[in-house]
Amino acid sequence: MRIDLISEHASPLAALGDVDAGGQNVHVAALAEGLAGRGHRVRVHTRRDDSDLEPVVRLPTGVEVVHVDAGPARRLPKDELWPHMDAFAEALARRWRTDPPDAAHAHFWMSGYAALCARSRTGVPVAMTFHALGAEKRRQQGAKDTSPPERIAVEAEIGRAADLVLATTAAERDLHIAAGATPGRVAVVPCGVDVDRFRPDPTAGPPAGAPLRVGIVSRLVERKGIGNVIEALVHLPGAELVVAGGPPADRLDDDPAVRRFRALAEALGVGDRVTLVGAVERTDVPALLRSVDVVACCPWYEPFGLVALEAMACGRPVVATAVGGLAETVVDGVTGRLVPPRDPRAIAGALGSLRAAQVRRPLGRAARSRACRYGWDRVARATEVALARIAAQAVAPAGSPA
Repeated sequence: MRIDLISEHASPLAALGDVDAGGQNVHVAALAEGLAGRGHRVRVHTRRDDSDLEPVVRLPTGVEVVHVDAGPARRLPKDELWPHMDAFAEALARRWRTDPPDAAHAHFWMSGYAALCARSRTGVPVAMTFHALGAEKRRQQGAKDTSPPERIAVEAEIGRAADLVLATTAAERDLHIAAGATPGRVAVVPCGVDVDRFRPDPTAGPPAGAPLRVGIVSRLVERKGIGNVIEALVHLPGAELVVAGGPPADRLDDDPAVRRFRALAEALGVGDRVTLVGAVERTDVPALLRSVDVVACCPWYEPFGLVALEAMACGRPVVATAVGGLAETVVDGVTGRLVPPRDPRAIAGALGSLRAAQVRRPLGRAARSRACRYGWDRVARATEVALARIAAQAVAPAGSPA
């Protein structure tokens, strides 16, 4: 098949760690590679955010990244991209009129809007993965939510109009159906993990007898709960925390989020036990995860939680908040510990229960085994089946979202 992935703000070429570059970038890149590896011709359409970018970048895997002109050719926060989505949709429609894919797979709500608008003019069938839902973000962040006010209504219409919605968790599937999506047009295809790159290394990790070393790999945004883990250190004498994410190491001192976390750690008296290392190259993430005893993934809400899977694939137990996809991937007492969100004492208790290596080892082995269920070969195959289904059905256009 010819498959087009639509990812308006999350380019597979982007450097990770930026406030708007994270799990979706990884997902789109790995899915494109996985589908190409299964013999499909894959293009990823993403917004041009730099005037020096080539119109099309061909990756070694054969995947083509197409840079779409929609708005200024510079980086913009994703919540400011909505006014440019009609231009993005028109660019898609122009290409699809002359070179249509067999199926398109949109990622994030604005991509879904653009893809369905283009579908209304070309008939290209569209599958949709949201990655995050505006209603949940609004519920969690309230007045701090910077999403466009139209987001929730547009998402609901996309859920009803898409040829197929691919939810990443069973809980998300149920939300889409409750919002009006047709049950037979909603399927669960989880996010994946590269189990060859993210794998255990018995020689890695802190030396025996060293203090408990906790790792976080995350964008430095408030809802990721990094501050809660820093607060937990007050109740964990001697434990150390390494936080990867944010700007490159040489720009850490100028970053407001970095300064805020450092100030919090100093105010709590744990500044000497918290290290922020900045952005980490994607190729270096497995080694970083293996260098710690346990990985903390403690967001206030999380649609899926890719880092937890990557840590589990590396054989590391995970302490995670029981929210979103984390509640489905992390098995409490088997692959790690689940705790309530925004609860530093609960986080401290869970981390403290993992101080002993003899406790962590069986959890790490079980974590690796469970992570292998989410290997990208399986995820790409399930996505392939889903896209082949809508391509074969050739569902008539159901209109574009309002």
